[in-house]
Amino acid sequence: MTDYPDPLPVLARLQHDGFAFVTGGNMRDMLVPQALADWPAFAASWSDLAPDAYLAARGRQRRRRHAVFGVEAGGEVQRERDQPHFQSLRYNPLQGDIQRWFEPIRPAIAEGASLRRILDFSRGLFDALAPGTRRWHIEAHQFRIEARAGEPGEPTPEGVHRDGVDYVLVLLIARENIESGTTTIHADDGSLLGSFTLTRPLDAALVDDARVSHGVTPVTPFDPDKPAYRDVLVVTFKAAVPGG
Repeated sequence: MTDYPDPLPVLARLQHDGFAFVTGGNMRDMLVPQALADWPAFAASWSDLAPDAYLAARGRQRRRRHAVFGVEAGGEVQRERDQPHFQSLRYNPLQGDIQRWFEPIRPAIAEGASLRRILDFSRGLFDALAPGTRRWHIEAHQFRIEARAGEPGEPTPEGVHRDGVDYVLVLLIARENIESGTTTIHADDGSLLGSFTLTRPLDAALVDDARVSHGVTPVTPFDPDKPAYRDVLVVTFKAAVPGG
């Protein structure tokens, strides 16, 4: 078994605060650079995302791809058949109660070393937080949030929210010609618990979705004449209901 750097400090922050910000350097150490063998192709795949037609219908710009995975206790993460992404109105007042079908993550990316290592790392961390979980339902989302002159990009157009899952990993892949995009973490009463900005590749936010809400401020271009975007990978883990 490969000996990965100790994630216990991150685990402790999640247990104590319900969220954790991890710098790209620390995240890279925990993921281990050698395990991210296809990282250049993985990061480049964000230029191959499809428009989010559901959000475009509301006058907002976003590109994405989506995939579903599952893992049994003691087993390996397996990709599942393509299926829609669904959130209730309780968690997404903008696009809730809609079965949203997105273009799937390309097989080479879904089966590649980088995504598999990220999923395995997340699984180990969340297993430690919820050791009794028999099966995880996992969704991976590639997002590109685009910004233009006079049209800020909205990483969380639904506002401060919960995702309706157990745990969330938000991993920055790239930022190009943008400012802002600050992640905010909130208690049940709306009070601010913390804030930070993902600025470098592999900067990460980890969230206990049952305990805290999160949002991200809009991004705007530094130079309105050049492409401006924020690329992130969002991975959610939800304990699967037996028989569900």
